[in-house]
Amino acid sequence: MTEMRATTGATGAWPPGLLVSAPASGTGKTTVMLGLLRALTEDGLSVQPFKSGPDYIDPAFHRAASGRASFNLDTWAMGQGLFEAIAHRAKGADICVAEGSMGLYDGVATRGLAGFGSSAETAKAMGWPVILVLDVGGQAQSAAATALGFARYDPDLPFAGVILNRVASPRHERLTRLGMDRAGLPVLGALPRRGDLTLPERHLGLIQAVEHPDLEAAITGYAAFLREHVDLSAIREAARGAASPAAGALPAPPAQRIALAQDAAFSFIYPHLLEGWRAAGAEILPFSPLADEAPDPSADLVWLPGGYPELHAGRLAAAGRFLAGLREHARTKPVHGECGGYMALGAALIDADGARHEMAGLLGLVTSYERRKFHLGYRRAVLGAPMPGHGAGARLRGHEFHYSSILDQPDAPLAEVADADGQPVPETGSRRGHVTGAFFHLIAEEPS
Repeated sequence: MTEMRATTGATGAWPPGLLVSAPASGTGKTTVMLGLLRALTEDGLSVQPFKSGPDYIDPAFHRAASGRASFNLDTWAMGQGLFEAIAHRAKGADICVAEGSMGLYDGVATRGLAGFGSSAETAKAMGWPVILVLDVGGQAQSAAATALGFARYDPDLPFAGVILNRVASPRHERLTRLGMDRAGLPVLGALPRRGDLTLPERHLGLIQAVEHPDLEAAITGYAAFLREHVDLSAIREAARGAASPAAGALPAPPAQRIALAQDAAFSFIYPHLLEGWRAAGAEILPFSPLADEAPDPSADLVWLPGGYPELHAGRLAAAGRFLAGLREHARTKPVHGECGGYMALGAALIDADGARHEMAGLLGLVTSYERRKFHLGYRRAVLGAPMPGHGAGARLRGHEFHYSSILDQPDAPLAEVADADGQPVPETGSRRGHVTGAFFHLIAEEPS
């Protein structure tokens, strides 16, 4: 496939956009992103947020800050049609603001459906200039050398300028700005160092938006902070991107009536999947396992997304109505679980303290958080048997991110699974009767 480029449509002007990125993770770009979304929204703009790359936590924060659903754009996992269909969610907005993942140019070694999965590729595909959030702690003029390298590394990448973060003092800011002036790089803002401008985290990164103790107050504070220290007018003027994506097709639903687990234990599902299911007329029937709710018995399919079952294993094991309803559904109709949902379908989950909690027992899987092992990366799965919405032989793209170890996996494998470079991984998923599950979070099926 040629390099992904959004095409110009016949619907007229498309909202301009920007992509907020950084040299690396942990530089404060999420704080800047949320403050920028809210500040622009407060100014009366309809702001469409996006997330570059595979992340199922940040989009919920984006929605809280902007009032519009945020969607992932991914050049490794998505073909041209799906990428453009998701980009088309910006229709009717005044401006797009996307958040990058990891460092600006970070991606995988082997090309995917349209690229290597970097934030720079997303920005180029949409014509969005990059705002580089630069942690200048411990340096001054030298920060310009870093920024200049990022601005020139790809001459075809539009570059809006830099936001200096964690500035220690007015003198520090002056010296850092001198370096940027010498390099010819616009400074769009300088944020003083403040220890309270952080979001709570746990082992998979940020806590979920629904778990934040006072998210609205935090976002309001971020917006006020940005107003004081960032040139919002200059940022709005820097927005570009005349691309008008075609209104392609989002993923089709795997069933007509889908019982979807949704609570603090099960919430990780990519927004474009739900958007596609609803757009095609599927009925989403949410239920909460933590509230001991059974899935709707009229549902055609039960889908358990990923999340944090390890933090709620005791409550899940004691949720009799939920487990009974799940088992009854699985006697005659399909059930699918992703990552945390997959673990809940298994025989048992061992928590970080070594306590064993009995799960649904619909699969023989036994997982442990006592024996932590980090699993992270893109996944390509070739199904050996059908799963809801996809037939045997289908080639799926997804992402895996968890710390659990498999102690027992006795069922037939669901798929042959490999990482982004084609190396096999042992987490093949499982199938038994009407029940399927896998550790990878589905992003898309490869175009045929």
